[in-house]
Amino acid sequence: MSIHFTRTLGALSLVLASILVTESAMASTTTTPQAQAITAAELPVSTFARHATLGAPRLSPDGKHLLVRVDDASGREHTLVVYDLSNMHIVSQLRMPIYELPLDPEWAGNDWIVLEIGKHMGSLDKPVNTGQVISTRIDGKRQHYLYGWNNQGGDLRTQSHGSDEGLGYIVGLPQVPNNHVYVRTEPFGHDNQSIIYDINAENGVRHQLAQMSVAGMSFLVAPDGHAAYAFGNNADFDYVAYRQIDNRWQRLSPKKVGDYFAPLAYTPDHQHIYAMVNPDGGPTQLVREALDGSGRIVLASNQQASVGDIQWTAPPLRPFAVIPEAGIPQPVFLDPNAKDSKLYRALAKTFAPKVVDFINFDQDGGKLLFFVSSDRDPGTYYLIDTHTFKVRKLFAVAPWINPGQMAARQPFQFKASDGTELDGILTFPLHRAHKNLPMVLVPHGGPYGIRDSWDFDEDAQFLANRGYLVLQVNYRGSGGRGVKFENAGFGKWGTRIQQDLIDGVKWAIAQHYANPGRICVYGGSFGGYSALMTVIRAPHLFKCAIGYAGVYDLPMMFKEGNIQSTQSGKSYLAAVLGTDPAVLDANSPDKLADKIDVPVFLVHGKDDHQAPYDGALAMRKALKAAGKPFQWLAINGEGHGFYTEAHRVELLTQMQAFLAKYIGPGAPPAKH
Repeated sequence: MSIHFTRTLGALSLVLASILVTESAMASTTTTPQAQAITAAELPVSTFARHATLGAPRLSPDGKHLLVRVDDASGREHTLVVYDLSNMHIVSQLRMPIYELPLDPEWAGNDWIVLEIGKHMGSLDKPVNTGQVISTRIDGKRQHYLYGWNNQGGDLRTQSHGSDEGLGYIVGLPQVPNNHVYVRTEPFGHDNQSIIYDINAENGVRHQLAQMSVAGMSFLVAPDGHAAYAFGNNADFDYVAYRQIDNRWQRLSPKKVGDYFAPLAYTPDHQHIYAMVNPDGGPTQLVREALDGSGRIVLASNQQASVGDIQWTAPPLRPFAVIPEAGIPQPVFLDPNAKDSKLYRALAKTFAPKVVDFINFDQDGGKLLFFVSSDRDPGTYYLIDTHTFKVRKLFAVAPWINPGQMAARQPFQFKASDGTELDGILTFPLHRAHKNLPMVLVPHGGPYGIRDSWDFDEDAQFLANRGYLVLQVNYRGSGGRGVKFENAGFGKWGTRIQQDLIDGVKWAIAQHYANPGRICVYGGSFGGYSALMTVIRAPHLFKCAIGYAGVYDLPMMFKEGNIQSTQSGKSYLAAVLGTDPAVLDANSPDKLADKIDVPVFLVHGKDDHQAPYDGALAMRKALKAAGKPFQWLAINGEGHGFYTEAHRVELLTQMQAFLAKYIGPGAPPAKH
């Protein structure tokens, strides 16, 4: 068996090589040499303002169809499209109401698709789950509203039940597709209740699997159909985990499961589970253990980084590789000699230096949908027949991006001023010497559980294309290093987190990468907050600051916006910010405007409910009262980050001019 597979892998390499040569030849006939050449030329702003219009593809269980979410350029209209893979003809199109989109669609069977309804709140955040679950037949002729608060009939939604008065979320599918889906629900008016149903996607008939008096729980359903585990953050924002034993939910001891425990799937023999754990609050590990929690075996771990993407086999699902959340993605194989490990390595070798990610197999493992991307390439989806090793290119995420014109992203590590090891990403402008560069610090949003990675980053590429070095720091509170590292940022929005960012800037200066007289800071969401707080905490270090959809008034977060609208959101704010009014004011940029010593550019969507527009108005008022120079851009119809391409172009154009005014145009290309 292994000898045969080794031979077929050789055939795979030849097939892939021929495909890549063919694609290259096709590109040369359709693209001018000037467009293909590696160049340091300044690209049009629109290159970086466009959003990908295709995403979330999934291969059907029988391998005959592909579903894809298709977005229009404005980000307002979204369609779920089903393709016949034999000829790529469209089978059906499910058009969503304006601003609504199909969220995480999945195949419940060969003929039925289930999905959650999401809503765009802005480009800086993932779409918000509205708590509604629907199903649609593959031909688009029948749909059912499976759970939610808006089942009032109409062309899309049918009333299988009365008014649910609650929120629903998909938590899983049976191991063998049978047109059923598992949906957890949170009834309105019952803040401490979680219910899970088995729902038939064909007719909406539902069967309750379990009910518990704890809010916010997700569930893992056993192969025999009973709800076996419950886990998540409860209404008090405490992470808890339970196992159902003899029809009773028993909380798992934190000492036994660690600071974090998330069961992922059952092993093929149904006697064990795969789970993600934080045994000591450190980086997350992948483990296998018996159903009673005994016999835990660590399958993958890393002292510096959490287990990130898990690569799964065809059904029955088994993890065969993991990619740690640090540096340039490098897979760690659980069994290097396994069939799927060999297939992955062959594909990785063919597409190197890009990174391969398995999306999903069909039910018998004969076809695989996979994704290839890099720091310079937003990525392309491919399909491979695992019997013949024939590969088909399906679609590129952003075909207008020429990877040869993009900048390389380089991971780095440094020590913060208190000795804590931190990491981040540097993006060096193409064809510039790596020293004495004008630099833009770009703090990421979140702040918790989010991290800057090596992957393609539109903002970093735009700034690098303009000749700026881009510095991104994974300050404490960031994801990828476990619970303790995230919690280390609690209550320290305006203090230790900002010092980590400032320490990163000082490190880049000490390495002679950055010109100390030409540094600005730009960030969105929490990054917008940081853009103003860093210049307050480090006078004279920066020359300008750009706050995009930022939070500037911490007390306001408890009164306005989406986060404070639920009990769990209120608990979250209390945990991460604290509730002392004096401390909140002492860490709010709008209360400290007199300490800002650089020009500021404030950018906000007037329909932003995540970082309320009133906060931006308060910041503008404070700057004006303090007599500080500022520039202002606020746009109707935009939320937490701009979606419309024209508005994105306006933002980037003004940002480019603002940076050039205060730290000069970016570094010129190096002479050869």
